[in-house]
Amino acid sequence: MKIRTATFEASAPDLASCPTSDRLEFAFIGRSNVGKSSIINMLTGQKDLAKVSGTPGKTRLINFFTINNTWSLVDLPGYGYAKVGRKDRSKFSAFVADYLQNRPNLVGTFVLIDSRLPPQKMDLEFLSWMVGCGLPFVLLFTKTDKLSDSAAKKSIETFVSQMQEVSEEAPEILTSSSKLGEGRSEILGLIAEALAEDTLAPGEGESIA
Repeated sequence: MKIRTATFEASAPDLASCPTSDRLEFAFIGRSNVGKSSIINMLTGQKDLAKVSGTPGKTRLINFFTINNTWSLVDLPGYGYAKVGRKDRSKFSAFVADYLQNRPNLVGTFVLIDSRLPPQKMDLEFLSWMVGCGLPFVLLFTKTDKLSDSAAKKSIETFVSQMQEVSEEAPEILTSSSKLGEGRSEILGLIAEALAEDTLAPGEGESIA
């Protein structure tokens, strides 16, 4: 897939405020400081489309970007910037949970995991919630350029082993480095496949996972 245009569309503080559209949506979410904005900029080929900040948790709204005038990339707030109650939602905003569960345009979610870190409780709790809700997702391990190939492989294997406690099915896994541009074609390839397979009514897209 070639990204010809990528433009900011809107920000929304809750599901009711999300833009009315029949475009399919692909969401990106992860723990604060996982490198989400850098990945979005790498995917779209625009340096400052998503604002990169040294302050974790800078994104506080649901941000929509229109890609090629045909689909939307959705930047969700990191689920580590505030505690909003632990019951079933584990430190991420209620309005993000509402979007993930109830947005009809949403095809699937890329959950970003920092490959440099051991399995984090916050990530595993969020993924457990996703699995419990039956929501499709792809694990996207970031910052792999910071590790050797063998170290990155070991880190991912350790995380996937921990994932078995919350999901019997092995998730789809991608790796990425925004600095080196790695993973871009694989991520866009998954999105392209989902768009190509969409034969449903507007707002009822096929799952990417």
